[in-house]
Amino acid sequence: MADDTQRPIIVRRKKRRGGGAHGGAWKIAYADFVTAMMAFFLLMWLLGSTAKGDLSGISEYFRTPLKVAMQGGVGTGDSSSIVKGGGTDLSRSAGQIRKGEIPAPRAVLSIKAAQAEYQRNERIKLQELKHRMEAAIERSPTLSQYRKQLLLDITTEGLRVQIVDEQNRPMFAIGRAELQPYAREILVEIGRALEKVENKVSLAGHTDATPYASGERGYSNWELSADRANASRRALAAGGMQDKRIVRVVGMASAVPLAKDDPQNAMNRRISLIVMNREAEKAVQKETGPIDIGSVEAAQSTPIANPQ
Repeated sequence: MADDTQRPIIVRRKKRRGGGAHGGAWKIAYADFVTAMMAFFLLMWLLGSTAKGDLSGISEYFRTPLKVAMQGGVGTGDSSSIVKGGGTDLSRSAGQIRKGEIPAPRAVLSIKAAQAEYQRNERIKLQELKHRMEAAIERSPTLSQYRKQLLLDITTEGLRVQIVDEQNRPMFAIGRAELQPYAREILVEIGRALEKVENKVSLAGHTDATPYASGERGYSNWELSADRANASRRALAAGGMQDKRIVRVVGMASAVPLAKDDPQNAMNRRISLIVMNREAEKAVQKETGPIDIGSVEAAQSTPIANPQ
């Protein structure tokens, strides 16, 4: 026998295999988790920075699809659909409406809320225009010296600008429709200030209660106030206001006095210009009904400075 020291030494090594609980699969799962959390926090941030009105609009969009809400029709929430949905009652008494059915109260309230929000935003824009015009009047050498004769206020029809007579400073020649040079300058400057405003404009001429010399059967205060309003329109156009933006030129004579207690007051002789809001524009353009000029002119004025 050979010596034991000459026996070969056999070393057996076990191969380590990755995987199991100590493999790399957890890294993929963790990466997915981090990505999901990042998306979640991004979503929460977006929701937190979105206005409440926008959130309500998004919510209503998913509750009532726009096409079905506006035109009616069949959707997945309709009770006649094979795939039921849209409500807990599946017996045709709940779910999306179809054309001809009574809309859900929630949809009606949503439309009313949207209209109210639109009107509120439009009123804010008119208020901003009023402030800009007041600032422009103060800056303009031409307008600032006549600021006592300029009245600006917001009515139900829009922003109203009134140019009134003073006792010793009439806008027109007595009994005529010819603008005095300074009155023309005022209207030209106003036309420039409103040149880039997209709203439609309405013009009305007014006189005091003094009867015209030829009497009511001939050329009267009605014709005179209408001619003065038209002369004002031409001066506004000379200032840059496009003629197509003026949708109405009317004469009111002495029917709507500004100083009700004094029909002969010079303030009653005036030109009233209204930068109309959308509702007033629709009433004129679609001829759905006349605008109540009386209620507009009777609204409380907010003068830049009290006329003297």
